[in-house]
Amino acid sequence: MLPDGDELAEALLDLGVPYEDIDEAVRLSRRLAADSEALRLLEETVAELVPEADGTGGSGRSTTAGILGPIELPELADTAGPYARYFPLYVFAAALPRTRALHRARGVPEPVSRRTLADVGRCVALHRRRHGTGGVLKAGWPTLHFRGELYQLGRLQFQRTRIGGRTGASLAAAGLPVGPGDPALALHVPDFMGPLTAEAVDRSLALAREFFPRHHPEERYTVATCASWLLDPQFKRYLPADSHIVRFQDRFRLGPPPAEPEDAVPVRFVFGTTDRPWERLPRDTVLQRAVLDHLREGGHWFVGHGWLPL
Repeated sequence: MLPDGDELAEALLDLGVPYEDIDEAVRLSRRLAADSEALRLLEETVAELVPEADGTGGSGRSTTAGILGPIELPELADTAGPYARYFPLYVFAAALPRTRALHRARGVPEPVSRRTLADVGRCVALHRRRHGTGGVLKAGWPTLHFRGELYQLGRLQFQRTRIGGRTGASLAAAGLPVGPGDPALALHVPDFMGPLTAEAVDRSLALAREFFPRHHPEERYTVATCASWLLDPQFKRYLPADSHIVRFQDRFRLGPPPAEPEDAVPVRFVFGTTDRPWERLPRDTVLQRAVLDHLREGGHWFVGHGWLPL
């Protein structure tokens, strides 16, 4: 059930939602409460989204033996009104008690649970930053958090996943005794979390090495993978060797670049938008100048892929 009034505001506060969006979401929730069809969809979505503490979800699929990945949340029709933008947020608020129970069953420390689920607020802030309205950007992303498949450990996020074919070939060439289908931790670098210092990355990796054997002992993680614009080796042409991005790259065994460029990805992360002409974007930092100069020279940016042993 969707929390009501003050309880909804408290749930949204626990999820890290910015205050201006808490106020609007609570106000609009009254309209949702009067929409029986929307409430039915919300309850069905919560039941499907969050597995019970015994490891089975609403569909009966196991989330301990199998790792499902993000799922897409249903959307309300535009005719539902402005509260439709907040429908994913209402789902997460209603699912919060179930996820807390799931974490407790795993022995996940409360601070880790709280910081992990507060990533919902970052998605709300990103929506307002990019679109100027309330909502949840990429609402499928926090489904990983609510299913116990991703945890925030220090500066980084770690997602329980499986080794793919390309990474598996690289691991085999390096002589590691793992391959496609074996467990791996996908490493993610959230924005709005401060600089990506070497010390912060070291701490996060140390926390992950301790966390997963304790709270997911049925899975053995020996490798962390990463797919990110931060791993495009072309940055070494523009950034100093001691920059955070270059030092982060140097941790990984990088694979060959993908065939298709993704120029918009670093632009979106560095500048927060892809809607403004390049000549109107700021050039205040070394990273901003690097992204723009490379594109103006006719170059392209790629999402790099790499792995490191745990």
